[in-house]
Amino acid sequence: MKNDYKIYWKKNVRLLIILLSIWFTVSFILGIIFSKELDKITFFGFKLGFWISQQGAILVYIAIIAVYVKQMQKLDRAFNISDEPEDVVKH
Repeated sequence: MKNDYKIYWKKNVRLLIILLSIWFTVSFILGIIFSKELDKITFFGFKLGFWISQQGAILVYIAIIAVYVKQMQKLDRAFNISDEPEDVVKH
């Protein structure tokens, strides 16, 4: 049982590292560091660097949250872990 929790948390941390890497890339690398280079490209009539900083990053953040929720639900089911009361859990 203790080994299952270690595997569960290892997979959870791996997912977090991947998603936070995407967040960092979009927020800092694309949104700040390469913003001027990306501004040379237009996207829907806007400079791409500006668009990523103002709109694209928000869409990526929403996608990150959705992926995290979906993957954690899948991981919780795989390890038979739930934070809901027994009468609410659907099988």
